[in-house]
Amino acid sequence: MQTNDVQKLIDKILAVFAGTNFHEDLKHAKVDFFENTSVLDENSPQFDLRMSQFFDWYFFSRPLSQTRKSPLNSVDLSRELRLSDDENRILESCKNHRHSLFETVKIKKDHLIVKDLFKKEKLTIINCQWPEGFETKEIYEARLIPVDKNWILTKGLCFHPLDATDYIEKKTKEHQKNKDLDFEIFLLKLLKMRYRFERYHHVSASSIYTDSLKI
Repeated sequence: MQTNDVQKLIDKILAVFAGTNFHEDLKHAKVDFFENTSVLDENSPQFDLRMSQFFDWYFFSRPLSQTRKSPLNSVDLSRELRLSDDENRILESCKNHRHSLFETVKIKKDHLIVKDLFKKEKLTIINCQWPEGFETKEIYEARLIPVDKNWILTKGLCFHPLDATDYIEKKTKEHQKNKDLDFEIFLLKLLKMRYRFERYHHVSASSIYTDSLKI
């Protein structure tokens, strides 16, 4: 299983669950996701990455109004989708994905050794298409799909500025200690902070990555 195989399946499923019959879901999801951030500009260099982040969130995390489950977990309820045996195997791997904050420990050609900051585990990401885009000590949000004992990345990565590291590590520790806190909500909040940081270049990361900012 390769990264392209995963993305092809995600795109196939989204063609149904982000299609005409789910127009209202998609519209409301965009409001939820991009609320309190800058208006989407198709000419922006960040546009493709933002849409990848949105569709990853929509596919893996957001419940649909008709099924009360994410598109990932609604495939069995669709009459339109007919998956092959290989696609079903990829689907099961997607259901076992890991969504967290990571820090790259080592880069080996197209492999990354990363640390899951929430679970305190080291993992190996294989077949990374953009190894030159990663730096050690940089914290980023990602979704990883298991492949045997290794992992591959989806496209919706969100890299956070180095000056936000103290805040992110502090809040991650709070979520580790308090199981009543929702880590998924925290990750979405961080992503919106990143959007704010991109928009307000004159404002320091420490002024945006703070609990006093209303997101």
